[in-house]
Amino acid sequence: METKFSTKEQFAIGLMLFALFFGAGNMIFPPALGQAAGENVWVAVGGFLITGVGLPLLAVSAIARTGSDLQALASRVHPLFGMIFTIVMYLAIGPLFAIPRTGTVSFEIGVTPFLPEELKNSNIVLAIYTIVYFTINLWLSINPSKLVDRIGKLLTPLLLIGLFALILKSIFTPMGEIQAPTDVYSQSPFFKGFIDGYLTMDTIAALVFGIIVINSIKDKGVSDNKTIASLCIKAGFIAAAGLAFIYVSLAYIGASSVDAIGYKDNGGTIITAAAYHLFGTVGNILLGTIITLACLTTSIGLLSSCASYFSKLTPSISYKTYTVVMSLFSVVIANVGLTNLITFSVPVLIIIYPLAIVLVALSFLHEKFNGRSEVYSGALLATGFISLFDGLNNAGISVRFVLKIFEKFLPLFSQGIGWLVPAVIGAIVGWIVSKIRGSNSKTAMNKVS
Repeated sequence: METKFSTKEQFAIGLMLFALFFGAGNMIFPPALGQAAGENVWVAVGGFLITGVGLPLLAVSAIARTGSDLQALASRVHPLFGMIFTIVMYLAIGPLFAIPRTGTVSFEIGVTPFLPEELKNSNIVLAIYTIVYFTINLWLSINPSKLVDRIGKLLTPLLLIGLFALILKSIFTPMGEIQAPTDVYSQSPFFKGFIDGYLTMDTIAALVFGIIVINSIKDKGVSDNKTIASLCIKAGFIAAAGLAFIYVSLAYIGASSVDAIGYKDNGGTIITAAAYHLFGTVGNILLGTIITLACLTTSIGLLSSCASYFSKLTPSISYKTYTVVMSLFSVVIANVGLTNLITFSVPVLIIIYPLAIVLVALSFLHEKFNGRSEVYSGALLATGFISLFDGLNNAGISVRFVLKIFEKFLPLFSQGIGWLVPAVIGAIVGWIVSKIRGSNSKTAMNKVS
């Protein structure tokens, strides 16, 4: 007999997904957008919400529709691509970068402001903090069946209470008038906001977190695939609504902050200064708590997802073993420092993020082209070719000659989405090739997914 899923349980799943998405980066980017966009803030936020909320929602829906994980979705291109792409994805946003970053960011924003000057750059203090932080992270992740109760019912409400306090204070006691827009926000605020939404990296995270939502629903006794997909998509809408509200509110804080705190270099500095202006020292404590909870919930989700995937890939090694090993590894990497982590990892993210977007987009058109693998291959090959050079450029490897050609001939390349037109052309070429070969891979691909 199929288990009934209550509204309360549905809401808890949605809150869990919201908390998994909402990391420290999500706190930082909207205030920076708001301050720079000024009077054009609402237009810019509109673009930001499409890529910062809309795309992650589509990614969750894509995973829900397959009823499986990222590898099943990526294997529609080719089984080997599916495995390699998924491994790279999990490593990039897991133990090699995103998980360690949560520990480092929460330390720098939540702890460093309260340390004596002589300890602010202490490696020993950072080491002690990350050991404690990842021990808590390990404890909360070791039993994935309790993830909904621990995140959705405990950590998320605490996170939201802190955020609401900051938001309401900024609304009832405004920091100042919204200023004129700066830089490109004065010319194309919507498109600039659209590109800024990529910075959240939540589309990649959604492909990883989707399996957590599916497993959480199954743990409640639901087994029907259509019901699971429906519940998963509903949870995505709950999370998306929460993210949209927070992003709009934080953008307003940034836009109204100039009179009180002046222009700042980054969103972290903006939100820290705004919290102090609104609440004084209590504001710093409040912000530190919010950041720590946001980092912790994201880290728990990433650790659980990565451990689940790799334990499935290598059944001889248990989920718990992977959580322990990855937690220890994250402690080591976190102590390398945030700057080095970003330097090493951003080029990889720049390469794989457009691939993730195209993969999600094609998943919704899967039936339209009968699941032909050539369509997937053509689109992703073209996308990967363009994004590879973007990644190499960000890694400091000289590819200027190629980039000049792209800038001259590729539409939207200077806006950061030069891969878009090649992806469409690649998909069309793939479809033509499949027709010439008389290929119809729908049945084969359905077996994979």
